[in-house]
Amino acid sequence: MAENNQGSENGTNQEMTKFLIMMIASVVIMLIVSIVINYVVVENIITQKLSNIQINSEEVSEESDEDEVQKGIIVDLGDFILNLCDENAKKYLKVNVAIEVSKKEDDFPKEEPAKGGGGHGHGEAAPAPDPLAAIQTEMNQYKPAIRDAVITNLSSKTSAELSTAAGKELAKEQITNDINSILGGEREVLRVSFGQFIIQ
Repeated sequence: MAENNQGSENGTNQEMTKFLIMMIASVVIMLIVSIVINYVVVENIITQKLSNIQINSEEVSEESDEDEVQKGIIVDLGDFILNLCDENAKKYLKVNVAIEVSKKEDDFPKEEPAKGGGGHGHGEAAPAPDPLAAIQTEMNQYKPAIRDAVITNLSSKTSAELSTAAGKELAKEQITNDINSILGGEREVLRVSFGQFIIQ
């Protein structure tokens, strides 16, 4: 009888030991799995954040390169006094508009070095033509059509549309498109600027 009790106690102890070993093994396996999952997730997040930072820094450097290239020539279109398209009351807009147009490669020719001696003149070279004056003369031929496009665009707006920043930006975008179609690819409008902007 004592042997039976001892045998059953040994069997119970062995089952308990097996159960404890299985529990410890399953806890260890679960810990290892959770550590691996955390490592993979954290690694992916860090890699993604680093790649986003690199992409953002590349975009910033590209934008700064574009800003350097996109310097143009300012053409003042003068003041405009327009009736707006309001139905209830007559509203007027007084605005000064300037556009910035792209440069061409031949706008500012490189100066040739002065040729030495043996000339027929008094030794003085003819003054070089002013490139900005030539550009202004070129743009003057388009000014009536450009002014008409600005008048048509702005007078089709209501005071409520032009009172918001978004409305002004939309008008600038539409004026840019209209003027680019007038210039026909000779030059490109980079920016439209409103100086004085009064609605009464």
